[in-house]
Formats: sequence, C-alpha cells, structure tokens
Amino acid sequence: MVPATPIAIASAAPTVRVMVVGRGGRHYLPPRAVRAGATTVRAGNKRCAVAAATPLAALAARRVSMRVRDYGGSCNGDPGNSGALFVFQVGPDRNRGRDGWTYKVGTRAGTAGAADAAGPFGNGRLRGGEHVTWFWCVLSRRGSCQRTLGLAPHSHRVRGGHMLHVTVFGYDDNAHRVRVRGARVRIAGGGSGVSGPDGVAAVRVGRSRGLRTISAMRRGMVRAFPQRVRVT
Repeated sequence: MVPATPIAIASAAPTVRVMVVGRGGRHYLPPRAVRAGATTVRAGNKRCAVAAATPLAALAARRVSMRVRDYGGSCNGDPGNSGALFVFQVGPDRNRGRDGWTYKVGTRAGTAGAADAAGPFGNGRLRGGEHVTWFWCVLSRRGSCQRTLGLAPHSHRVRGGHMLHVTVFGYDDNAHRVRVRGARVRIAGGGSGVSGPDGVAAVRVGRSRGLRTISAMRRGMVRAFPQRVRVT
C-alpha cells in the first residue's frame, strides 16, 4: 500500500469551527476551530470508525461528552459502515421523544447521518473553514427544527463609539431565511440592542480598537454563530 502524502492527510482533516447549543440554550460551547480528523466513537459495546471531515468527526474533535447509537448495527473498523450512527446525548442533554440532537453545516440542516462517509449532504465531506452547529432540535408538527439565527453586520469595520447596524435572520432546515424581530444583539466591549420588525438592531461599539465579537439570541431559536467586526 502506498502511504498517503502529507497533502492528502491535511485535506482529509479540514479545520472547521464547531458550536454546540443544548436544550434551551443552557448548555453552550462557543465556536472553536478543530481539525475534523478520522476517529472512533463508542456505540454500546462497539468501537466504530468515523471518517474524517464528517460532522461527527468535528463534534468528537470538540472533545464533548456524548453518547452514540448504531441504528444500522454494522459499525466496525470501517468508516463506510458507520453511516447509521446517531448522537442521542451531548453533555447533560439526552434526546426526549421527538426532540434531540442534530446538526447544521452553515445554515442548512444535514440530510445524511453525521458519520456518513459521503458527507452531510451526500455530495462531499466538510471543507476547511466551514461552520458546524450541533444543537438541540425542538421538532415541530411539520417535522422541522426551530430556526437558527444568523448575523449580517452592515459593515465589518466601524469606528469606536459609533453605532453598528446588524440584520438578524432566522434560517429553517433548508436554509430559507426570514428577518427576525426581538433578537438581542450584543457586541463584546460595547452595548446591545434588539432587532426591530425589519430584523435590524443598532448596537453602540466600544472605543477599544481591535476585533470584537457580535452575538445574537432570541427565545425559541438557536443562537447565532458569532461574527467579528473590526473597531478602528
């Protein structure tokens, strides 16, 4: 067998950013860059191989406490047999009835198992720089999760002490978005504001220069993946 080249190894384990949001937003791990390399997880009394660049590999790299089931019953040392692995507990939050853990890549819910070697949408694995959100889904009667928030700063550079306007969107499972009213937007080292009917919030920026993080929360939705702006 020809050994993999360093380039192949690097591409097989992309660096992605992973955020974990538990039931009601109480159990929260902020985004962190991790290398989503090949790994193994325990499912019952079995050790199951997980392919690199999959959402489950990214969650495992975040080093969270989790529990996994193998609904296919065939997982082993071959990651190709792990497509039916299912995460049913992360931290203190365990699936209950129709509600439980799922993931999004960017603003779109995965359509494949988290360890499916074909990738989250069946057309390729995670790429470097992508955002993966693992969150507690409250499933509606129509079979969809609550919306996840997203931020769109009107500028990524703002002068200290000035106002920054940010539009807050809510994304459904298919990444269709609406403007969100009533979301609390905060900027680190500065103020906060609540989004209006147009989804826009105004926050006052602190006077300290440098990169500052913007966040947004709203009851009944999953908090936004934080963004950064530069204060000049």
